[in-house]
Amino acid sequence: MTGIAALVLAGALAVAIGPSMGLFSGSLPAALGFAGGRFAGGDWRPNWVSSTVPPDDAKHYVAPIAFEGDPAQAWASLEGVVAAMPRAKVVSRSPGYLHAEFASKALGFVDDAEFALDAPARRIHVKSAARLGIRDFSVNRDRVEAIRAALAQTRN
Repeated sequence: MTGIAALVLAGALAVAIGPSMGLFSGSLPAALGFAGGRFAGGDWRPNWVSSTVPPDDAKHYVAPIAFEGDPAQAWASLEGVVAAMPRAKVVSRSPGYLHAEFASKALGFVDDAEFALDAPARRIHVKSAARLGIRDFSVNRDRVEAIRAALAQTRN
């Protein structure tokens, strides 16, 4: 019984202090950025979505964020929406590119979200991916859709 109690205690400690120690944050992906009209590819796991994979990849494809009007205004709105989201941290920004990290509330799992402005096509490409695990229970897809909805609200 003491072995089980020790495991339960270790698990409780991991949940309690793990996020503050970065135990569940994972490593920054080596392949970030937008080049040639694409984000870096992903793997087989269903824990990421991207608007630059083929639309017939239903597991990973998400539509880009369309906008009307001034691209600079749309981009500024995107930056504001992302920065205001819970547990979001903008890691890097350059003209037409934004990388943000999102930490989960309970355990501090980190997802990387990337955005790239395609001004002539009036769209913002997006990729959102979990660093750890296999499944993300649609967290990344839902995040993209929440950003899309928030941006639609800023236009109204």
